[in-house]
Amino acid sequence: MHGVLLLGLAFVSYGLAYRYYGGYLKKLFQVDEKRKTPAETNYDGVDYVPAKNWYVLFGHHFSAICGAGPIVGPVLACAYWGWVPSILWILLGAVWMGAVADFSALMMSLRHNGESITQVAGAEVSKRARLYGAIFVWIALILVISVFAIFTAKTFIEEPNTVVPSVGLVPTAFFVGWMMYRKKISGGKVTLLGLLILAALLWVGMRWPITISSWGGWSPEMIWIGVLFIYCFAASVMPVQLLLQPRDYLASFILFAMIVISTVCVFWTRPVISAPAFTAFSPSESPEAGPLWPMLFVTLACGAISGFHSLISSGTTSKQLESEGHALRISYGSMLTESLVAVLVVIIIAGCLSQNDLKFHLKQGGPITVFGYGFGKLTEGMLGSYGKVFSILAVNAFVFTTLDAATRIARYITSELFGISNKYIATLMVVGASSALALTGQWNRLWPAFGAANQLIGVITLLVASCWLLARGRNFYVTMIPAFLMLATTVGAFLYQLAGALRHSPSPNWVLAGICFVLIILALSLFFETMRKIVFRIRSLRGQSFLKGASHA
Repeated sequence: MHGVLLLGLAFVSYGLAYRYYGGYLKKLFQVDEKRKTPAETNYDGVDYVPAKNWYVLFGHHFSAICGAGPIVGPVLACAYWGWVPSILWILLGAVWMGAVADFSALMMSLRHNGESITQVAGAEVSKRARLYGAIFVWIALILVISVFAIFTAKTFIEEPNTVVPSVGLVPTAFFVGWMMYRKKISGGKVTLLGLLILAALLWVGMRWPITISSWGGWSPEMIWIGVLFIYCFAASVMPVQLLLQPRDYLASFILFAMIVISTVCVFWTRPVISAPAFTAFSPSESPEAGPLWPMLFVTLACGAISGFHSLISSGTTSKQLESEGHALRISYGSMLTESLVAVLVVIIIAGCLSQNDLKFHLKQGGPITVFGYGFGKLTEGMLGSYGKVFSILAVNAFVFTTLDAATRIARYITSELFGISNKYIATLMVVGASSALALTGQWNRLWPAFGAANQLIGVITLLVASCWLLARGRNFYVTMIPAFLMLATTVGAFLYQLAGALRHSPSPNWVLAGICFVLIILALSLFFETMRKIVFRIRSLRGQSFLKGASHA
């Protein structure tokens, strides 16, 4: 099969989904462009700050949700189970589940004063649901931050020429934010200047790669992890307009450039997908992968459905949205765009790398390195030797955004859970827990746990949205059916990982086993709490209908 046909199928599917299903959801949630948003009513100059315009916020939202997930997940899924099940799950999951959860989370947060999805659960379900959800989300965010910090550290070691442009993006964002918000210089001029600086940083990085050596018993990976967590702490307590908004805005141009270049090169080179369409239900060569169901659906998470997106929608985006009229394009639209990234990754991996190359680079450098090699081959005629470095810079731009956005949201949850009003102490707790987990270095074991936890946050969002819609007499099946399907899948994945952690040789992996066990209990507790509320509301509505009919009689 030609990559062009696969990419064309994705474009048509996403276009129709946005036009028709997105339009239906917009009516279902009764989007009101005249309603004031929390960014206006709760403005505080730190977290509640209206974005300069909708595409600046789109840049933040897209950059924050599109972390390493849509790169890592498809690479692993293609290596383990083949490209056909991977692409089917990406297309179906994104349209009917992922984008629905993202839009639902944003709209519910907007109607609840910009509160997080866990706070919305407290208002729409019960106080116990809020508590279960907050604990679950907090643990999941620690996993997110830990896994992505490990990925970035490994990438800096494997590709030292990406250090300068990746790190240089931070001061460049400060400069762009100062120009946009303090000096009030037009967005076009500032954007052009920022992109020129990034191009110069890419050139410098190619010529002067930065490598570090072990120091004081710390390996290079541990040192980079430490540096990244210092950055996470600082970035997550700053006002959003100083770093988060301008950095994500600039990063979005890198990401969009990667999408455009990949798309052009697919149509130009017309790669033939030669990788195995399907390998095995339980690949014997990769016993760590597990069976296709349920493990494919949690390994390939972010390109199809991701609960982390719901946290971004209700954690940072809802506090910066200027108009409800932009909600669909920013949430539903961003999810479809991220899913397009996952489709491109499948085409690149399955069409530009042999199965042997895929497994070799996966073993040597990890999924991001695999993607870098594939992108470099696809774009060699256009970018030459810069293709691989540019792709890894783009992925690191994703990851940096995810790291500090996740830390900021985890700080909100920490304050809610433990009653800590001091943002520095709350952030320190998050960074301390994440760094302790990250320094174990077991990304290949943490990634499936992250994927399952990530998907379960999506389940929580869909369950809360079902309660929200039902309470207002609207069609709640659009969220309830995906919630049931994903709940069965993710709990099954956790049970599989729990059994594997207990059988781990030479001794059980108690950390992973403990995480899985706690998250299973929390997920099931929240599910039963939500179902109790849904059943109660359905009975109440039936009772009201009966009384109404009796009065007419």
